[in-house]
Amino acid sequence: MLPPQVETPGSPVVPADRRTRDRVLQLLLERGTATAAELGAALQLSPAAIRKHLDALLTDGDVVARQRPVRAGRGRGRPAKVFTLTDAARLRCGRHTYDNMANAALRWIAANGGDGAVGAFAAEQVAALESRCQEAMAGAGDDPIARAEALADALTAEGYAANASTIATGGQLCQHHCPVAHVAAEFPELCEAETAVISRLVGTHVQRLATIAHGDGVCTTHIPAQPTGTVRTDK
Repeated sequence: MLPPQVETPGSPVVPADRRTRDRVLQLLLERGTATAAELGAALQLSPAAIRKHLDALLTDGDVVARQRPVRAGRGRGRPAKVFTLTDAARLRCGRHTYDNMANAALRWIAANGGDGAVGAFAAEQVAALESRCQEAMAGAGDDPIARAEALADALTAEGYAANASTIATGGQLCQHHCPVAHVAAEFPELCEAETAVISRLVGTHVQRLATIAHGDGVCTTHIPAQPTGTVRTDK
């Protein structure tokens, strides 16, 4: 057995802390309730370390604490405090179950469908999004930057929290939310299919500079400045 992990209470949140707290949340999702001692034993954390993580989760509103009901015949002493997930945390953690299933399905497609199967699946998945955005962009004109602004509005209506802006080298489309980020981290074909859709909708070649799936804060797509007289590629 590994020795208990010792952490200094009051230290700033670091990635390792976040991973540990995610493990605490996952345990509570699986067990329903647990005491600090039970969580510490399962995760091989010292009492001080598990208390630090539970205090942080209580502050963030991810868990709540209550007294465990006293059973008949129990000896004297203070009842143990048990922790459970809040409704918001349970809903958020539950989404990872769907992400895991989606990852498993795409692994199966990759293993059994041969080269290009995941890419073909991704292209089919974004086809409906492309169609809806195309309808929403009717009347946007031919200018790629103007079309990017119309696309940003269409994507925002789809839940992507997007915006477009003009920069020195052309334009930039930013998406502040990605509904498939956890899956796309393993299968970049999803990002590639979405980038191809953006290119077709704005009518010119574009370049993805950053994605949420790969740890960036925003999905950023660069739209190069167009020389005079450029003809849209989707005509």
